Amino acid sequence: MTVVLAPAAIQDIAELRQLYFDVYGHGYPVPLGSDPAVMRRMITDGSAHWLTARTPRGDLVGSAVVQTDAGSRVGKLLGLAVHPGHRGGGLASRLTGAVCETALATGVLDSLYATVRVVTEGPQHVVVRNGFRPLGLLPNAVEVDGCESLALFARYADGVLERRAPVDRVPERLTGLLAAASAGIGIDCAGTARAVALESAPRRAFGAEPIELISAPAFVRRRFLERFPRAADRFFPLHTPNALLVAADGGFEAYADLDPVAGSCALVAVHPRPAALTGALEALMTTVTRAGADYAETLLPLADTEALEIFLAS
Repeated sequence: MTVVLAPAAIQDIAELRQLYFDVYGHGYPVPLGSDPAVMRRMITDGSAHWLTARTPRGDLVGSAVVQTDAGSRVGKLLGLAVHPGHRGGGLASRLTGAVCETALATGVLDSLYATVRVVTEGPQHVVVRNGFRPLGLLPNAVEVDGCESLALFARYADGVLERRAPVDRVPERLTGLLAAASAGIGIDCAGTARAVALESAPRRAFGAEPIELISAPAFVRRRFLERFPRAADRFFPLHTPNALLVAADGGFEAYADLDPVAGSCALVAVHPRPAALTGALEALMTTVTRAGADYAETLLPLADTEALEIFLAS
């Protein structure tokens, strides 16, 4: 059946919510398919490219979104959904290709990434057919229909990898990952050396005093911008912290995007620097687990050897 692709509009929100319910039921952990306020903002504020698919009769049968972070030049493909009655005709691939081409054509993005459920092969084939390359697995990363693992894929704008700045050295435990990235993506890491392991810093003692959790999103955002005024220091694209984890002695402030619905936590930044978490990550994980997250992730620059060593040691 012929379908027409068009940008999402505010008047589509009710039908989009119904589509995501038809596809995922009550278990869809992403607010773009369930929260009207979030959906309205994404449609109107220019932060996303959102395409819908309609039949000649006007039925909304498909949706796909690329959420963008222009400051980091990164976008994320998410919210791909095709009504169960319209699968098997290539609509998912067509939507994916169209929304990705639209996003990359703006020239403000260097790369797109997607995290894909691995319980079925179909979504993985869809992204691979549209130029995404497999980068790895995120084990037990999300609560959808139980605890599920996700596969990580990325697609790059033309010429981006050729402009990549080389990294001189990485911790030895990352050399296997680097070799896999070289083979899978084609980047040349032959000149990257193994870093000499840093001497272990004295471990902080965390006993009776727990790490304090501040769940006040507006305050946390203001504090985050005060602590990290330069955009270059806010390294985690597409994540805005909504929670603050603070050592009882004030030794560090860890900014997190905590999502109890998805059972996940993204550790966005640490003040004054990641090394301040030395010896504290287990206590931090205990705190976020009590707040409803079973899984935590962070994103670190490959060139930040000190931060990588701290997290690998934990």
